[in-house]
Amino acid sequence: MEELSHWIDGKEVKGTSGRFSDVYNPATGEVIARLPLATPAELDAAVRSAEKAQVAWAATNPQRRARVMMKFGQLIVDNMEKLAEIVSREHGKTLPDARGDVQRGLEVIEVCMGAPAMLKGEFTDNAGPGIDLYSMRQPLGVVAGITPFNFPAMIPLWKMGPALSAGNAMILKPSERVPSTSLMLAKLAQEAGLPDGVLQVVNGDKEIVDAILDHPVVQAVGFVGSTPIAQYIYGRAAANGKRAQCFGGAKNHMLIMPDADLDKAADALVGAGFGAAGERCMAISVAVPVGDKTADALIERLVPKIEKLKIGPYTAGDDVDFGPVITKAAQERINRLIGSGVDQGAKLVVDGRGLNIQGYENGFFCGASLFDNVTRDMEIYKEEIFGPVLSTVRAQSYEEALNLVMDNDYGNGTAIYTADGDTARDFASRVNVGMVGINFPIPVPLSYYTFGGWKKSAFGDLNQYGPDAFRFYTKTKTVTARWYSGIKDGVALNFKALD
Repeated sequence: MEELSHWIDGKEVKGTSGRFSDVYNPATGEVIARLPLATPAELDAAVRSAEKAQVAWAATNPQRRARVMMKFGQLIVDNMEKLAEIVSREHGKTLPDARGDVQRGLEVIEVCMGAPAMLKGEFTDNAGPGIDLYSMRQPLGVVAGITPFNFPAMIPLWKMGPALSAGNAMILKPSERVPSTSLMLAKLAQEAGLPDGVLQVVNGDKEIVDAILDHPVVQAVGFVGSTPIAQYIYGRAAANGKRAQCFGGAKNHMLIMPDADLDKAADALVGAGFGAAGERCMAISVAVPVGDKTADALIERLVPKIEKLKIGPYTAGDDVDFGPVITKAAQERINRLIGSGVDQGAKLVVDGRGLNIQGYENGFFCGASLFDNVTRDMEIYKEEIFGPVLSTVRAQSYEEALNLVMDNDYGNGTAIYTADGDTARDFASRVNVGMVGINFPIPVPLSYYTFGGWKKSAFGDLNQYGPDAFRFYTKTKTVTARWYSGIKDGVALNFKALD
């Protein structure tokens, strides 16, 4: 069994705590590696080393830092297949999906290649008599990223790219379930020219999270995970005077209007609801058809598409639609929630429980499940299932459907399928959700915009990646300068005007 490590000062470092976390292959249920869990003292040593390394990195001009990002991006491209295989082995997602995971992270690195333009300050000449006014963006110092299991490459890259490009040093604590991708990315960053100590990968559990939040040198924390943990991290970071951007759970709805192309809507729902086994914070987990006729026709289209889905390990080929969920506990929770939906009166149209794949009986697989006649008081509606379960909540009008989204505690993403531009514009304008799709099921913005939800899906003022990331990872200093002008006393060698 492989024993993993931390990445400290540009090299692999074995832990000293004697505490380990098991890393599984979700497709087989087998333990494939042991991950050392750091002690607070080890975390402190990594932070102090990062603090020293950050001084010279911050003094490196932005263009040279951008060149490191350029090389880093090329190395990610060169190692795409290896990175994707690591993602698939530890997470369970299919290889095409794993490549997409890496690609969406790479796109943020590509934007960071233009970081010098993002880091420019402002200048006003003659703001007052002989007075110039200007501002500059400066790095915070040492920052931290705490990343989730469901995107082992993408979200660490979302965190490290802008933070490092802005001149900070970063402590990255990846999910202990999928650590290997972050370790490989750190090695590639070093190969790209990132100085030792500027990026430290420290593995750990809640003890290390709390040590990061309480450490006086760490100036900012970025987190992605569940809403309760996001709220906890945001509160503790704020209490310690740190900046924090914490992204939590989601319950993303897709409205299907009577005038929508139902074939396209059904395809979109299957892809957005069941891709990556539903383990996406931007997954569509609730379909809201408007009118019973629309609902009946939509269900009729969904059932055969769902029943044709191929579920299996990533090694079974690129035609596998989705793989296992991350842990046995996740599998059991999903099955329990499906049972609660049945008990509370929802109609289970497709039952994905009890899936048995020959040769992978111990894997953490869940089949695709489809519910109809779900109501807002049911547990399957109120909980973020984070699995391959699509719930259908019928609405009798557009306003009823819109209010369903508006009243939900979460506000990460939403979508509407319609042929009417007026309805689409009204929906986009009124809905209280951070990311909106119009005839587009998973509205994750491209990397030169920003990603972020509203309500209980996000805590903090600034979004991930794009311009907001550079605002988050820098502080603004404003300078008011006066230089006295006029004829100076002393030697003058110029021609004087004749009297």
